[in-house]
Amino acid sequence: MNKFSFLGKTPTIALKHAQDECGEDAIVIATKKIPSLSPNQEEMYEITVALEDDNLMQYTKKITSPSSANPNIEASFYDFKTEILKMQESIAQVQKTLWDPKSQLYDLTIPPEFIDIYNLFEDNEFEQEMTYTIMKKTIHQLPLALKVNSAKVNDFFKLILRRIIPIKKEIPLRKHQRKIIMMVGPTGVGKTTTIAKLAARYAHKLEQNYKVGIITLDSFRVGAIEQLQAYTNIMRLALEVVKKTEDLAQAIIRLKDCNYIFIDTAGSSQYDIDKIELIHQYQEKVQDIPIEKNLVLPANVKHTDLLEIFNNYSRLGIDYLIFTKLDETKSFGNLISFSHKTKKSITFFSIGQNVPDDLIVADSTFLIDCFMNKFLIKR
Repeated sequence: MNKFSFLGKTPTIALKHAQDECGEDAIVIATKKIPSLSPNQEEMYEITVALEDDNLMQYTKKITSPSSANPNIEASFYDFKTEILKMQESIAQVQKTLWDPKSQLYDLTIPPEFIDIYNLFEDNEFEQEMTYTIMKKTIHQLPLALKVNSAKVNDFFKLILRRIIPIKKEIPLRKHQRKIIMMVGPTGVGKTTTIAKLAARYAHKLEQNYKVGIITLDSFRVGAIEQLQAYTNIMRLALEVVKKTEDLAQAIIRLKDCNYIFIDTAGSSQYDIDKIELIHQYQEKVQDIPIEKNLVLPANVKHTDLLEIFNNYSRLGIDYLIFTKLDETKSFGNLISFSHKTKKSITFFSIGQNVPDDLIVADSTFLIDCFMNKFLIKR
């Protein structure tokens, strides 16, 4: 079966053109109105008819015969290629609204007005189960009047993200208070550099300059002690080097006049249980002294790896999270979904190697802005 289309100022005229050219055997399969492209141009109607193959030759002869030519009749072959392309575009649009089959969550269809946000969650490597939950609640709860406004949709998602990101607000110490903070985490995540930034912050950058001391337990990494010694010399801070578990308590006592004491630990693979156990042994020697444990994690690591690190370091009694290397990634959904899933609040973001400048007090607005705009932080 072959299809042809004819134009006319009215459906009746278009149909007459079709019958004159194709005969009574033509079957009408579609009628549509074609709007004018300009105020001076009249609207037209298009009739699409179909011819069986045995009638096609007769029609072809008729429209090519000089005696039957009519300049007032507009006829064209049905454009299969264009229609197929239109269908492919429509299918692609539908596919964008369907939930990724890999997630095994099949009961959610993303409305067209949410597609951009959905793609943002996917591109940011947001954990899929959380993406599903957030999308489902939003689709059901967001008022219809707001759904048609992309700016309102974005604002609503920002509100949701702000509610699920756990942030620990910084509360400066009073003059005679003391706080001991231990940094733990894998090798190369920036624990020592982060300690240097925090030491500079509390010793020199706030309205009140605190007395700061540093203890290092890292005698494994080549140059670790020298690196901290260089920082403490520049900032004129006390440094204690501890190589035995039983010596940690004495080092803390020697720094008794400090408001802030930072303890640097040896980094290791999250699978090196012996190294993590050694840190635990240090903790047991000072278990009567309140020590805040911060797990330092790189932002450029996928969600599953962050969970592996957390699970193996959790025996140390992790209190808070610090994320480093935010300048080395464009995906921030893993940070949001991970912190929410572990229920551990974020204290600081490290956004580069510069000491002391590349440090930001944790703030949900900053993280959401990184997430929504998906930009690489430049220093």
